[in-house]
Amino acid sequence: MSAPTLSPDQVNTALSQLPGWSVKEGKLHRQFQFGSFVEAFGFMSSVALVAEAMGHHPEWFNVYNRVTIDLTTHDSGGITAKDIALATKANELAR
Repeated sequence: MSAPTLSPDQVNTALSQLPGWSVKEGKLHRQFQFGSFVEAFGFMSSVALVAEAMGHHPEWFNVYNRVTIDLTTHDSGGITAKDIALATKANELAR
């Protein structure tokens, strides 16, 4: 069963608690920057373990020390609480 999509107001409320995140092309979007490729890859590995445990996987892109993440719940057709939860965890792991 797919998760319910959040309303624009719900997304905006969540964004107020998610520093660095925005909505781009209907997805939660953020670019993280690290001191090196190894730090960026380590971050991706940590997020990958969380995403796998959640059964919710990001769209992401890595170039050297930058990791760009886009989150949406494909089977729901938009942003859901799953995306907010994964974005929150990514912010925690990036510290």
